[in-house]
Amino acid sequence: MNHVVQELSDTINEFQDIRSRAIDWETRPAPDKWSKKEILGHLIDSAQINLQRFIRCTYEENFRLTYEQNAWVTVQRYQEADIKDLINLWTLLNKQIISVLKNYPLDRVDARCDNSKLEPNLQTVAWLANDYLEHLKHHQGQILS
Repeated sequence: MNHVVQELSDTINEFQDIRSRAIDWETRPAPDKWSKKEILGHLIDSAQINLQRFIRCTYEENFRLTYEQNAWVTVQRYQEADIKDLINLWTLLNKQIISVLKNYPLDRVDARCDNSKLEPNLQTVAWLANDYLEHLKHHQGQILS
């Protein structure tokens, strides 16, 4: 879990440099694709869901927690949001995830929750933390490209 905490901290620090880059946040590459601003909104949603998973797994197991990513991005109207607010929200959520993971009870790292939409798919906290980090890096690459 320590490597996830360190890599997530590094990712937050790298992402802070994004404020000084000239990024086209608004343009959608296709009508059915998200803008970079909406991708960041999706990362905010992912942070919220995963934070809940990490917290609940400290005292609960085998629960199901999923979300409809396209609906969440649409309903939250990220395309119209101020990019500075989105970056700040993303940063704060990830700092909270770091706080939770840094102090995670060792006897709960193998606790499981279901992150599937269809068939049950129980995953450990350790797996979820690694998957969250890889997902974040994937979308961060899309934003920075």
